[in-house]
Amino acid sequence: MDLNDREGGGDLRSNAPGRGAVFDPNPRVTFGYRCCRLIFVGLLGAWFRPHVSGRERVPKDGPVIIAPVHRSFLDFGFAAFVTDRKLFFMAKDELWKSSLLGRLLLGLGAFPVHREAADREALRHAEGVLQHGQTLVLFPEGTRKAGTTIGELMEGAAFLAARTGATIVPVGIGGSDRAMPKGSRFPKPVRVRIAVGEPISAPEHNERGRVPRSRVHATTEVLHRRLQEAYDAARS
Repeated sequence: MDLNDREGGGDLRSNAPGRGAVFDPNPRVTFGYRCCRLIFVGLLGAWFRPHVSGRERVPKDGPVIIAPVHRSFLDFGFAAFVTDRKLFFMAKDELWKSSLLGRLLLGLGAFPVHREAADREALRHAEGVLQHGQTLVLFPEGTRKAGTTIGELMEGAAFLAARTGATIVPVGIGGSDRAMPKGSRFPKPVRVRIAVGEPISAPEHNERGRVPRSRVHATTEVLHRRLQEAYDAARS
């Protein structure tokens, strides 16, 4: 099977939170979005004093996948420090149990993902963001992990890059695991360092205009290596 024939995983429960939520990958930065981002980034900046290196590596236009390590719930927020571009991201569908919170998240560029199965709807939303030339935050490790070594990555970032031509930017975040580890209720004022790694071009199409799965896998391997390098740099 080649990549262009792949549609996604299995069906989802129709009653899962956030199913049918109307998501619009609108690139327009609204007043509400600007205010919420300013407040959120300001609070994180004051509490964790993040130091960012390699920010110039993030493309200023065109489709981009920001691919950070994931050691803390706060990593979503720290991704905002690497670019001024509007960010779109997946969020666990349990957050849509509150209709008010769900509407707020949609307005801030989030869309629900059901993590217990391959989610076709979330995949379509992610692809739509990139086809509109926007910036998507996608954690290639899937869920929060522990430790200093990057384990096996999911191939979603490379798959979406192949479909849309997006550039993948690995991002290491050092200190977030100590600031708010899994299970913590309140973040500690730990200094956080963010290192932007070397960007990765989308897998190339073959002479038939398709992207073989082997090239998707090879791109994931490159992402694994550069994400580890970025994480090591952020922790040093």
